[in-house]
This record gives sequence, C-alpha cells and structure tokens, in this order.
Amino acid sequence: MPELPEVEVTRRGVAPHIEGRVVEQVVCRRDGLRWPFPPGLSALLAGRRILSTGRRGKYLLIHFEHGTLIIHLGMSGHLRVLPPGIEPRKHDHFDLVVNGPDGVQVLRLHDPRRFGAVLWHANEDGDLEEHILLRGLGVEPLGEQFDGALLHRATRRRSAPIKQVLLAGDIVVGVGNIYACESLFRAGISPKTAASRISRARYDRLAEVIREILAAAIVQGGSTLRDFIAVNGQSGYFQQTYFVYDRAGVPCRQCEAPVRQIKQGQRSTFYCAQCQR
Repeated sequence: MPELPEVEVTRRGVAPHIEGRVVEQVVCRRDGLRWPFPPGLSALLAGRRILSTGRRGKYLLIHFEHGTLIIHLGMSGHLRVLPPGIEPRKHDHFDLVVNGPDGVQVLRLHDPRRFGAVLWHANEDGDLEEHILLRGLGVEPLGEQFDGALLHRATRRRSAPIKQVLLAGDIVVGVGNIYACESLFRAGISPKTAASRISRARYDRLAEVIREILAAAIVQGGSTLRDFIAVNGQSGYFQQTYFVYDRAGVPCRQCEAPVRQIKQGQRSTFYCAQCQR
C-alpha cells in the first residue's frame, strides 16, 4: 500500500500540472471505488480553478475555492498526468481534465483493486479537518507539532506494542508498516516493547529518525511497492536502503545477526533482536 512518502511524491508530481488550472470536465468510468463517486462531480468542478494541492496523512487534497477533492490511492492506485486523447486502459476509473497555459492535461486514476477513493468536501460542510476520514488522524510526522515529547506524553497509558501504536495513526499519521519497521530499527527499539515503557529520551530519538527516514524516502521517490508508480511513470528506490524491512533471514547490516520476521496485527514486522532492545 502506498504510504506517506509515496503519496507526497505523487502530490509533488501532480502539483505543477494542475495547480492554477481550470477543470474542463470530470470523467467517472464506474459508479465508484471503495465508496461511490460524489454525484454530479463534473457539474461541481467544471469551470472551477484549482487553487492548490495538499496532503493529510495518506490522503491527497485538491483545493478549490468552494471545497476540496479528497483522493486516496488505496492498495493499488496511482495517478498519472497524461496528454488528451490517450485511450483509458482497464482499471483507469477516473479522469480530472484541466486546461491551462500549456493546454489540456488529464490527471488519471488507475486502481485495479478499487480500494481507492475520490470524495468531495464542500466548504459549507464545515472544517476539512472534521471530515469523517480526517478527523481522527494524528499529527503530521514532518510537521512542527511532532516530537519525542508528544510521543512520550500520548503513550503513558498505551500497553500495546510500539509498532502497533505507530500504525494506529491517532498519535502520528502516515508512519506505515515499512517506515515503522525502519524507524524502530534505527532508533534501537524492539517493535514488541510496550509503548508505555519507552523513555522520553528514546522517544526523542524515535521522532528524530521518523522525520529523517520519511524525508529521505520522499527525496528518493518513495519505495518500489508492487503497485506504486509515480506520476512520471518511475518507481522510487528507497527500498535499496532498507535495514530490516522485507529482509527476513538476511544478515543485519549492523551486527550480521539474521533479521527476524513476526506477525503483529496481521502485518509483517521485521527487526533485529540484537540491535533492537
């Protein structure tokens, strides 16, 4: 599943092609994906100018004067910017056609598994942060509010393993499975440790490496996930620097002990028992 870095890479890729452009039409080739497409979406957006793009966790936001288009890539989705006239392929379910100084361009959503989403939040419906999909999200890991003090304060009554707490997304958002495994390794924290037992000093280090890892992954175009393709058609290469993720049985890059794999909450966790205490 595309995680925060992949979504941010997507946002940065599409932004120059759609920001400031006027929507010409919206094309929906089915009734919806994970949820139905908003009714009358083409009428809502045709002739309207895109003000800016944003991201909240793993949600891509396209801001208009009268509301925000919320796009989620699901498990297998990706966006491409294409010239007009290219025939849609199977699983090309949604087009946002925009017009600007450089002519018409098509933002196309491809989603084979159809776990993605395209939703509309009108300004009259209230604060965007109160949208049902966004209101329970934690702070952004690359934002000013995120630090070790926040993690320490929010986990004093959390007996769940720290890996599960990171994935929950209600304290800090967007630290998915890959980047949680890598962050815990580089912070030297076992993924099985109860969140409430981790000290403030260790949380300071964990917050620091989460920032570093996510920022590095964005610069490197994200990770090459099975279904993720960036807007330019290329895959990321952050996976070349993995220390533990998807390396079960391979010698640890630091101590040469074999990397272990366990299941936590139906997700695979990779860690080094020697380096992570």
